[in-house]
Amino acid sequence: MLEIKNLHAKVGDKEILKGISLTIQDGETHALMGTNGAGKSTLSNVIVGNPSYEVTAGSITFNGQDLLAMSPEERAHAGIFMSFQAPIEIPGVSMTNFMRAAVNARREAQGKEPLKSTDFLKLMREKRKLVEINQKLMNRSVNEGFSGGERKRNEIFQMAMLEPTFCILDETDSGLDVDALRIVAEGFNKLRTAQTSAIVITHYQRLLDYIRPDHVHVLIDGRIVKTGTAELAQQIEEQGFDWIKEQQG
Repeated sequence: MLEIKNLHAKVGDKEILKGISLTIQDGETHALMGTNGAGKSTLSNVIVGNPSYEVTAGSITFNGQDLLAMSPEERAHAGIFMSFQAPIEIPGVSMTNFMRAAVNARREAQGKEPLKSTDFLKLMREKRKLVEINQKLMNRSVNEGFSGGERKRNEIFQMAMLEPTFCILDETDSGLDVDALRIVAEGFNKLRTAQTSAIVITHYQRLLDYIRPDHVHVLIDGRIVKTGTAELAQQIEEQGFDWIKEQQG
C-alpha cells in the first residue's frame, strides 16, 4: 500500500528525516516510537503533504501513485487520513456541517453523488456509537468546548465517517485517561480491515496494549534504527531507548 524509499526532509534549514525507508502492506499496522525530535511527526506530516516540510530526496508511493506529486487534498481523497496530536478548534463551523462537507467532498472525488440528509444523519449515528461520542457535540463548532478526550474521540469519529484506507494516529494517546484511551483504541480496532493500514505514533506501550501492531519501528535522529514485533515496544517500556542508542554506537 505505502512504500517509502530513502526519504529525506527538512523544515527550514534543519534536516529532520535522514533516509527513511518503510514498506506497509494492506492490512498492516505499524507503530513508530522514538524520543522527542526523532522525526516521527515529521514523517506523518510529509505523508499527508504539510507544506511546511520540504522533501529533499527519496520517494513515497501510495497504491502505485507518486504521493509526493499529489496535493494534500488529493491525498485525502485517495484515502489518507491523519488524527492530529493536538486537534484544533474551528469556530463557527458545526461538527455536522463540517463532516457533511468532508464526506461529500470525498464522494465527489470518487465520482459518487452527495449523501442525502437522512442517509448522512443515519451514518453519523452509526459511527458515533463506535467511539461513544455525545450527539450534543455534533451541534457545536468543531472541537469548541471539547475536553481532551472528546477531541481525540472526535478524531476517530471523523476517521470512521471518511473510511480512509490508510490512517496515521499521531500520539492519539497523549493526555487520555485509561477509559478514554480504551474507547479510542477500540473504535480504531473496529475500523481495521484486511484492506486498511495504519501508522500509530506513540511514546508509550499502553496504547499498543489495545492496538496490537504488526511491526514496531524505532526512530532515532531521523532514521529507523530498529524494527521488531509488539514485544519490542514492551522492551522499550521497561528499558527506555538508551540500550538501542548504545547498540548504534
